Amino acid sequence: MQRLRISVVNILLLVACSNFGAAQTVLEMVTDTIPGTEVHFSMVRVPDGTFMIGTAGGEEGRDEDEGPQREVAISSFYIGIHEVTYDEFVLFSSRDRDSPASAPGIDFDPDLVARPSPPYEDPAHGMGINGYPAVGMTQWSALQYARWLSEKTGIFYRLPTEAEWEYACRAGTSSQFSFGASLDSLDTYAWHYGNSNETYQRVGQKAANLWGIFDMHGNVAEWTLDEYSTTFYEGLTDSLANDPWQQPTRLHPRTVRGGAYDDNPDALRCGARLRSDLDWKRRDPQIPRSMWWNTDSPFVGFRIVRPFVQPTADEQMEFWMIALRG
Repeated sequence: MQRLRISVVNILLLVACSNFGAAQTVLEMVTDTIPGTEVHFSMVRVPDGTFMIGTAGGEEGRDEDEGPQREVAISSFYIGIHEVTYDEFVLFSSRDRDSPASAPGIDFDPDLVARPSPPYEDPAHGMGINGYPAVGMTQWSALQYARWLSEKTGIFYRLPTEAEWEYACRAGTSSQFSFGASLDSLDTYAWHYGNSNETYQRVGQKAANLWGIFDMHGNVAEWTLDEYSTTFYEGLTDSLANDPWQQPTRLHPRTVRGGAYDDNPDALRCGARLRSDLDWKRRDPQIPRSMWWNTDSPFVGFRIVRPFVQPTADEQMEFWMIALRG
């Protein structure tokens, strides 16, 4: 049995930003190897803190669902420095790629894993696989990946909440983008309609934000844990302001963040929100349509988080019951 290899290092990030000057942040990073493979992924620890979720009324490109702003408190968590890649996702989506290997002390049976049915067509639409973000899966499918990874490693992983995602994107800033309000630096940090040649790119090719996280602006948009609600922020009272999560009551719509390679700059702002659309399945001929795949969302992927304080086994079970309902 191959052991889960975890390396922990302190990294010093020196990030030059035209609007903020040189920023110096010491962060803890972990690199995990998926048991039985040579595939690994890195995560950075996001510090706990408070921030203003949403956007101010005068922000250029702002939509009504981005307000009113509310101060929320976020507990520390680790977040993937890259979007989940095809190389990682295929170990889950293809039974032939998975192995019975698991972390020491973990009882894992790959034959008991709920896995995606074969997609109707190539989710990547020929735009690239190895080293590129995994795309085209539903939010439910992305959650099932996180559940598989949790069961295989003994470490609890999930999707980020909307609040966690925005907090990590802003990385201590309060401007439209993590690098400031000017579009002059957009090409340095993001793949978007103006520079992507209308295709997503390999992860990590652009500059990271001040906390060392890549592609939070553009490349592919990212699933979050939340059900989409236009009034989510209005409901954030003092009693709900700690680690807020809009828990699902139905399968659609869910919230997507970050913007994508085929978007204009407004969609790439830290506070921009996108609701999932049933039209993303419009070419799926199956009845019922797939729970696992969208035929028409090659611009949507995801990244994972793991709480710094790991939930108990009972808390994890309760979480999956809530997160996967719909």
